Amino acid sequence: MGIKTTGYFRGIVRTKRPYLTDEVIASILKAPRVRRVQSDGRVRLWSRVETLGGRAVRVVRLPDGQTAHNAFLDRDPPDELNATEKHP
Repeated sequence: MGIKTTGYFRGIVRTKRPYLTDEVIASILKAPRVRRVQSDGRVRLWSRVETLGGRAVRVVRLPDGQTAHNAFLDRDPPDELNATEKHP
């Protein structure tokens, strides 16, 4: 399963966070539980991931709607994420 990513994502995110697999990122890009648009047009997407112990993961997507730029475990996710189901 391939996803579009930036150079930053391939060089930094993949190196520092190998547990954030293409499957995890693709599932969040496809069906995030919480979505917020930043002032620069990038979109922050959150979901809880069951395979990571139900932890919250934030993916930052470029304005093109397809390309992942950043992803990380979020220690302070939005409150509305707590009332939603988890991704595999």
